[in-house]
Amino acid sequence: MTTLKKGDKAPDFFGVDQDGKAHQLEDYKGKKLVVFFYPKASTPGCTAEACDLRDNFERFQANNYELLGVSADSAKAQAKFKDKYKFPFPLLADEEKEVIQAFGVWGPKKFMGREYDGIHRTTFVIDENGIIDEVIENVKTKEHAAQILK
Repeated sequence: MTTLKKGDKAPDFFGVDQDGKAHQLEDYKGKKLVVFFYPKASTPGCTAEACDLRDNFERFQANNYELLGVSADSAKAQAKFKDKYKFPFPLLADEEKEVIQAFGVWGPKKFMGREYDGIHRTTFVIDENGIIDEVIENVKTKEHAAQILK
């Protein structure tokens, strides 16, 4: 699964958000970037996580952070999710799983006795120079901002 760790160079990703706007690592040089991967837009855990980040967005901005959500949902599903909950940050629609694979968060999961491949809820905190500062694998959806901004 996730092989990236603190001190590694972040993958030079490229992805498109809910509005068709391109995002890549280089766009965030000079800022800290929180890339949070979530399994599926508009599901309870993902909604709780993204809403917690939204509710603390001003704290992130005050500390020079940008936020970027990523899932394998379509741009339409991401736009609906973003609009419904008024998220002030972009959501990448990574249907081809290129960004997801680059960060190593796709793999076997278990839910209610069933095994399947899916996105592991993981957050990467990347510093101003594109180096991974932290990898959070045990995401607490309702208090995720506190895990990052500690």
